[in-house]
Amino acid sequence: MNMINTTFRKLGRPVAALSLVFATATPAMLAAPSVAQAQASDIDRAVAALRGITTLRANFVQTDRSGQTISGVLTMKRPGKIRFQYQKGVPLLIVGDGKALTMIDYEVRQVQRWPIGNSPLGALLDPNKDVARFAKQLPTGDAGVISLQVRDPKHPEYGTITMIFVRNAGAPGGFQLDSWVALDSQNKRTTVRLTGQQYGIAVDDKTFRWTDPRTTTRR
Repeated sequence: MNMINTTFRKLGRPVAALSLVFATATPAMLAAPSVAQAQASDIDRAVAALRGITTLRANFVQTDRSGQTISGVLTMKRPGKIRFQYQKGVPLLIVGDGKALTMIDYEVRQVQRWPIGNSPLGALLDPNKDVARFAKQLPTGDAGVISLQVRDPKHPEYGTITMIFVRNAGAPGGFQLDSWVALDSQNKRTTVRLTGQQYGIAVDDKTFRWTDPRTTTRR
């Protein structure tokens, strides 16, 4: 499942892609006990930073595998709630209400809905997801950057998400969620980079309601 990639098919314009480059660790490095301990500690720090987010608002730039980008504003309220408000002219809205992710296409009056746990974003949003259990740290070559890849080996159809955290004393747990790369079961990749992060702000639950284009009902 990759409802986000649907967005790019509506734009039809190539643009420069964002990229995340990771360093490569040698087998000797991975075998060293001190490195293994450091990685376990970094995973704990990243998970603590993720769980420390109560609310978050940020600007985002979303890039697909062909390099097309769109922007917007992301609002998140844990557990489970998220809203991708896309830039003007993009008739799509993605909302998570704590149980499911819903994509609303106002142009064709279509609504699609998936359980949060069945999406790569489940690692970010699902309060029942044991992130540390499925997490693998990817080397970055920078002590101030943690790259955490989360994939449930028993459910490859849920996809993979790689979250990037950057050291920031003002963020929960001392690390700021900077970006993530979601890879769905069809190997479609979506990169989301955040800027202007605001934590702990007041977010009304009404933020995660949406107007059903098939009727006049507001959900």
